[in-house]
Amino acid sequence: FLAERKTSLGKDWHSACLRCEKCSKTLTPGSHAEHEGKPYCNQPCYAALFGPGGFGRGGAESYVYKK
Repeated sequence: FLAERKTSLGKDWHSACLRCEKCSKTLTPGSHAEHEGKPYCNQPCYAALFGPGGFGRGGAESYVYKK
């Protein structure tokens, strides 16, 4: 486990366990967003869930998730 450990959001993660809370895409430390202590991929999940609404959200306008 020590060789595969990734540290992100103040916790240690197994490399396969650091995943987007919404779409389950595998993430790497420092290249994802966080909301309420949970990891999200930057595009499209975080932008669609927590970004500004309306047209033209940086390419995430086609993704609409129910919160």
